[in-house]
Amino acid sequence: MDTSVKKKATRDGKLAVASPQGCTNLKLHQLGRRVARLYDAEVRALGLKGTQYSLLSYVVKLGPIQPGALAAAIGIAPSTLTRNLQPLQAQGWIVIEPGADARSLLVSATESGQALRAQAQRAWKRSQLELNARLGEERVVQLHALIDECLLQLDAAEAGESDEGEQDD
Repeated sequence: MDTSVKKKATRDGKLAVASPQGCTNLKLHQLGRRVARLYDAEVRALGLKGTQYSLLSYVVKLGPIQPGALAAAIGIAPSTLTRNLQPLQAQGWIVIEPGADARSLLVSATESGQALRAQAQRAWKRSQLELNARLGEERVVQLHALIDECLLQLDAAEAGESDEGEQDD
């Protein structure tokens, strides 16, 4: 499958970028998988997956925190959060305890979870430095900026869509 950007000559003979060819979703997934492999390789030695490291980091930074607030902070569904917390809880890296009232819970990292997160943070940093070396720091900075811009654009578009549905009668 050809996913390159096609270029065409303008009337004055210069090359202009035409519309992208291929699937943006596919290209993003390909990049994501390649980058994830790099990061996962470093934290795997500690018994973690990259996604588990990220979740543990959020719990360490934000905890003790209610599961709903944690899911919102991460941007995932509460049911997905519950599934993803289970392995961390089974390993003794986090605890889920009763909150202020009988209906609430709090998620927090245990001492061993905090220690593991500190180790994993060093491994994660090695991964970032390796990615910077492979792609070049300037390209990584540009990639971050482009991703941030795209997220803002998508957020604005989604906000506009929800505003259209809330018209006054």
